[in-house]
Amino acid sequence: MQSSYHIPVLLNEALLYLDVKAGALYVDCTLGGGGHTKGILERKARVIAIDQDDEALENARQEQKDAINQRNLILEKGNFAHLQTIVSNLGFQKVSGVLFDLGVSSHQLDADYRGFSFNKNATLDMRMDRDLGVTAKDLINAASANDLADIFWKFGEERESYKIARAIVGLRKVAPIETTDQLAGIISKVSRRGKGDRTHPATRVFQALRIAVNSELESLEEALPQAVDILEPGGRLVVITFHSLEDRIVKSFLQKMGEDKKLSILTKHVVKSGNEEVDLNPRARSGKLRAAIKLSSK
Repeated sequence: MQSSYHIPVLLNEALLYLDVKAGALYVDCTLGGGGHTKGILERKARVIAIDQDDEALENARQEQKDAINQRNLILEKGNFAHLQTIVSNLGFQKVSGVLFDLGVSSHQLDADYRGFSFNKNATLDMRMDRDLGVTAKDLINAASANDLADIFWKFGEERESYKIARAIVGLRKVAPIETTDQLAGIISKVSRRGKGDRTHPATRVFQALRIAVNSELESLEEALPQAVDILEPGGRLVVITFHSLEDRIVKSFLQKMGEDKKLSILTKHVVKSGNEEVDLNPRARSGKLRAAIKLSSK
């Protein structure tokens, strides 16, 4: 698939830990730009690829016509919170591997009309599935100061969450806050950063809004047990995260499954991108991979 659409993070490592075998069936729960799916297909395996984003699915339809026609690639629109139902409805019960590459894709960030990035002015949208009813603009203009502060802290770990929330509520009384530039401007005026902090002041708030709009953490918590259920004994679970909130959920889940003797953890220490990959794709800097193998039922 087109590298300009999305550069997959930790591709070689993901394929290594999935232990892809020819003819076996894998689920890519986050198709995105399709880089991981393409890597699995190139190893003569089959893939069920899931995504909420119609643009990601359409890109795959254009780029992987042969694989689709040969039934080596099955595309499904949906939220991976419904993973087990999606796989079952397709007529499958067990798979050899499940992959999650979490967070927002490069294409979603780069598409100015999607409203994910404070670097590109657009209407505050942030919906991965554009059929969802509530946008980031809706939240910013309707939620109370306390609710906004809770969102910014819980999903963004923003230390100045209440200060930012109060500023938003005060300014929206004058006029609705509708664009990424407006919101980023408000945050930059009221949020202070230390001299050594190079992070844009709006980073944590934008992350928090995106997570809230798309119910990302809830979906992950629902999907992980389903992934284990659909794995055959010896099947692999691989998860790539991009911020501490996701990684904590995955780490805790794998530890619990290890204690229950359902999974054996393959990554004693989290796997990160090397300097060469980070130089080619700065987004890879924050990627963390964890993997486990399903143990045989007793």
